[in-house]
Amino acid sequence: MDKVLPKKFWNKQRIILSVLGAIFFSFVIWQFAFADKRSKLNVDAEKLTVSEVIEGNFDEYIIVQGVVQPLKTIQLDAIVGGYVTQKLVDGGSMVKDGDIILRLENQQLKLNFLQSETEASRLVNDLQNTRQRLKVEKFNLQKTLSDLDFQMAQAKDVWDRNEKLKSSNMVSDLDYQKSKRDYDRLVKQRQIEIESQKYQQENAELQIKQLEGTLVRTQKNVDLWRQTLENLVVKAPVTGLLSSINVEIGSNISQGQNIGQIDDMNGFKLRADIDEHYISRIFTGLKASFEFNSGKYEMEIIKVYPEVNNGRFAVDMTFVKNAPDGIRRGQSSPVKIELGQSQKAILLPVGGFFSDTGGNWVYVVEGGSKRASKRKISLGRKNPNYYEVLDGLTVGDKVITSSYSNHGDKEVLELK
Repeated sequence: MDKVLPKKFWNKQRIILSVLGAIFFSFVIWQFAFADKRSKLNVDAEKLTVSEVIEGNFDEYIIVQGVVQPLKTIQLDAIVGGYVTQKLVDGGSMVKDGDIILRLENQQLKLNFLQSETEASRLVNDLQNTRQRLKVEKFNLQKTLSDLDFQMAQAKDVWDRNEKLKSSNMVSDLDYQKSKRDYDRLVKQRQIEIESQKYQQENAELQIKQLEGTLVRTQKNVDLWRQTLENLVVKAPVTGLLSSINVEIGSNISQGQNIGQIDDMNGFKLRADIDEHYISRIFTGLKASFEFNSGKYEMEIIKVYPEVNNGRFAVDMTFVKNAPDGIRRGQSSPVKIELGQSQKAILLPVGGFFSDTGGNWVYVVEGGSKRASKRKISLGRKNPNYYEVLDGLTVGDKVITSSYSNHGDKEVLELK
């Protein structure tokens, strides 16, 4: 007879279910307590640039593109207007100081010169006539005074004689008084004549002085018109290269119009545009260097232009010693401008990450794993090759320095 056995509680099925439940429960606890909940993104490691943080000398400098220009450029502006009758030199030609470049024609200027010359001639004639009249008046005064002196002498003799005769009652009182009045009249007439001639002489001398002053001013005016006519011939003010001339025969030129420029070939400078970020750190006397034909040439900033256009400002640099042979106007080349002394620092290579993070954080590869996590950092100065690391990174750290534009805001990158 069979015996009924009691059922076991921990049978195989329950044991399996219990184990699976325990595993599931442990997994849930681990997820809540220990699992990495950071947002992740799978990326292709071959498309990333990973750079190592190093320690070395930080050279603070910037690289700018300099353009070769003549040390001096002389602008040719028309001093007077006119139409071009001759063009003797074309652009790109060497000219010497005083060489004729253009001939202009201006009939109005010639007419003004002739009128001024005619006025000067008239004033010269008036001055000569006034001087001649003054001489004649002096001669007339001498003649008049001579006649009056003769008449006075005769009247004085008559008066003296009548005075003697009057004491003897041999002449009437009427005749005596008449002779006396005749003499007194001639004396007064002589005084009046002298005063009149003095006034006329002073007036004539004043006229001469005024005419002389007017003549001097008119002659200066004539000289000015003559110089103006000479400016119708446009000459090279210096020896150099006539790099441009913007007129042709028959064209009409206005006064002050720019007609070309001459480059002084005795020296060169480099002009470069610099980002306005550095405007407070760029000043005259700052050192720079320029490489040309395998040689290095020291330079110095001589002028800083304060105007900022499109986020950039310009500087002029000259060679400390002689300019290199073979350099030509218009050539461009990189120029290294030194902003400070070399110092020891922790360095992070420059990369596209900065435009996405502003240098506030980077992805750092965790040890030898295939994972990179976000880390806050602080960066200082920058040169074309490195950033200066102030905080957040140590020597030997591996940092993704390529662009983060495709990574969104993920905290962890899984490198595949």
